[in-house]
Amino acid sequence: MKIIVLFPTKTEAQYFNHPAAEVAFCGVGLTSAAYATGRVIHERKPDVLIMAGIAGVYPGSRFKIGDTVLVASEREADLGFFTPAGFRHLSKLDLDMDFEVSAELHCPHLPAKPPLPLAHSNSMNAAIAPFVATEGVDVENMEGAAFFHACLQAGQRFYEVRSISNDVKLEHDDWDFETSIRNLTQGVDTLIDFLLAQRQ
Repeated sequence: MKIIVLFPTKTEAQYFNHPAAEVAFCGVGLTSAAYATGRVIHERKPDVLIMAGIAGVYPGSRFKIGDTVLVASEREADLGFFTPAGFRHLSKLDLDMDFEVSAELHCPHLPAKPPLPLAHSNSMNAAIAPFVATEGVDVENMEGAAFFHACLQAGQRFYEVRSISNDVKLEHDDWDFETSIRNLTQGVDTLIDFLLAQRQ
């Protein structure tokens, strides 16, 4: 089984060294993630592609800083328009469009008994933006929706692991990069070991 782990940054990959996996990098943001994901799928042809990075946690989520999750769904949360009534997500606007906009992208490869707790995520180009909907959403990142979309379009088996580094709020005094990156490494290792064990 060829497993590739796609990290946004080298910082997030600094402790990762699983012998059964290769590493790639996509950069930060939805555009970079979409391009890099497509390129890795086309050029390196993985059996399994895993996105791994840190994330923020929304108030009201059951998760906290330091937790590591397997992402079940992604949404490009700041894709839309500002109207006199406020921000409207593109999927909620009544427009005459010749294309469909999915409100949510789901990972179809989740096992019945996942090795990590499942979470729902918003993806943002503008992190910590105060205008997006967060009800029923646990975490926020800057690459996941593009990764989901590229994998779904290509028929690629994929997963996304996120470790929580911060609360989603304007103050930046409580980010815990060290703990979250170490926990991210452990979470990705756990997922890879689970996938390898499922083959036996």
